[in-house]
Amino acid sequence: MRYLAGEYEVIVIGAGHAGCESALASARMGCETLLLTINLDMVAFMPCNPSIGGPAKGHVVREIDALGGEMGRNIDRTFIQMRMLNTGKGPAVHALRAQADKFEYQHLMKKTIEETPHLTLRQGMAEELIVEDGKCVGIVTKSGAEYRAKAVVVTTGTYLRGKIIMGELMYESGPNNQQPSIKLSASLKEHGLELIRFKTGTPPRVHKDSIDFSKTEIQPGDEKPKFFSHETKTSDIEQIPCWLTYTSEDTHKIINDNLHRAPMFSGAIEGTGPRYCPSIEDKIVRFADKPKHQIFLEPEGRHTSEYYVQGLSTSMPEDVQLGILRTIPGLEKVEMMRTGYAIEYDAVIPTQLWPSLETKVIDGLFTAGQINGTSGYEEAAGQGIIAGINAARKVQNKEAVIIGRSQGYIGVMIDDLVTKGTNDPYRLLTSRAEYRLLLRHDNADLRLTPLGYEIGLITEERYKQFMMKKELVELETERLRSTKVKPEEMNAMLEMAGSAPMVQGGDALSLLRRPEVTYQHLESVLPSPYELSEEMKEQVEITVKYAGYIEKQLLQVERLNKMEKKRIPSDIDYSDVRGLASEAKQKLDVIRPLSIGQASRIAGVTPADISILLVYLEHYNRVTAARGSQ
Repeated sequence: MRYLAGEYEVIVIGAGHAGCESALASARMGCETLLLTINLDMVAFMPCNPSIGGPAKGHVVREIDALGGEMGRNIDRTFIQMRMLNTGKGPAVHALRAQADKFEYQHLMKKTIEETPHLTLRQGMAEELIVEDGKCVGIVTKSGAEYRAKAVVVTTGTYLRGKIIMGELMYESGPNNQQPSIKLSASLKEHGLELIRFKTGTPPRVHKDSIDFSKTEIQPGDEKPKFFSHETKTSDIEQIPCWLTYTSEDTHKIINDNLHRAPMFSGAIEGTGPRYCPSIEDKIVRFADKPKHQIFLEPEGRHTSEYYVQGLSTSMPEDVQLGILRTIPGLEKVEMMRTGYAIEYDAVIPTQLWPSLETKVIDGLFTAGQINGTSGYEEAAGQGIIAGINAARKVQNKEAVIIGRSQGYIGVMIDDLVTKGTNDPYRLLTSRAEYRLLLRHDNADLRLTPLGYEIGLITEERYKQFMMKKELVELETERLRSTKVKPEEMNAMLEMAGSAPMVQGGDALSLLRRPEVTYQHLESVLPSPYELSEEMKEQVEITVKYAGYIEKQLLQVERLNKMEKKRIPSDIDYSDVRGLASEAKQKLDVIRPLSIGQASRIAGVTPADISILLVYLEHYNRVTAARGSQ
């Protein structure tokens, strides 16, 4: 029997990484928000790897933080190891990665949610959407509770019709043996959304005391760790190492001998798996010439003996998994605490979404996270904050916030999803961004903090600190440009840096442009009068060294923005556009791009189609203007 359990402005279904960011953003923007989850003990749970960040993913966490989100702050308080990756490469691909104490991460995020004004956290399973006149106005739970709202955000992760698969064993379940959400899928379909079946997986967990670490290589954290949140300045957290080992010939043999029992090869798995995070059995088959694969042993927390076996994701039967583990150096006597598994689940085809993450078929319904076909906590959280912001802004009758491809990896990801769709679980990669040098780890605040402040998620105090940082970086860059230096003052430092001596005088900025000369070298002979943090010094150096490349990318962005500013009216009938290829008409009608820029990125829409569309729009706009003036 139904009963009215509460009225809110925004309801968020699911309290994973997308749901947490979504609900926090909505509540912090002043909307009365309900966050509904199947199990209160699973808020911000990490069902797969106990880590945050990495290439592209770490950039997203920095962007979430720059917008005023929570993931960066939370991991900075609960990490057990922090490492900057790709430091031997250029700054565009520098990426921060943290091992998390997964239990502390959950606990702190739940505490933050519980203490946030305007936010109600409640346990319950959403089973049905309430849609009236094409608008989502609430949800109904399994217990019959009816909650009403002006906007609803669905962030159900891998729970929709979840099915666990381990060899011959298959059963309905969410991740980590949680209850699956069965009926909500039917409700989404009933209201016109098309679903797809995807699969992901996780490796076994093993007991720390059964690992022989002497046969593995230690992987320590950085001596001076950097942080995800722009608010975190220092930390006294004691770091815990990870360990590296490899598969062996025996590993590969036991997998090959048991492929007939592998669900992904036997046909038992229907869903499409992640291309960039394959299972160990998939890796062995696809890369048969490779004698070994890396395996990382990662602690799941300070107060547990569980270790995550990174690189060994599998859906093999339990007995085969134990056999595989014991062929790996250091794990010969290992005890398996949890079995790895594959999980199949329903996802929404993301081309059914606007760039705001609102669905095209149901007004006021937003989706974010793995339900949109992505993989990864960071991708989920990045979508979550945007969906939460836009749900709140819809309630407040404000224009949707859309992050451009040149503004952030969040923008790249969302544009890829809603414009191109995805045939397998989408993973964000640095190679997906055409403006990588503009979308760096170090400048996420410069790119997005003004927007976070405008939205209302960045406090006045934090914005003042941001503006001060920006001004100091500009002042220091200008100081170096205007400071004249002589060979006798600089040559000893240049020799130490391994750089050619100066022959005649010049400015300090030109010295910093040299590849061998770092800001620290220059600082040793030309100390700054300003109090600069390490982050500020890094930004000065990158800005100076890569000025030419950055300038070229900014010119490309300027050209792109002209295309993005050419808006396409929502009521255009593409079948009326003469000369458009049939495929282009079909794709444009499905995607309904908001601009010529977005239209140009749709697969199957050619440059010739864009030219025809531009001519049509010019005529369309003239006719529309003439009608309006009558």
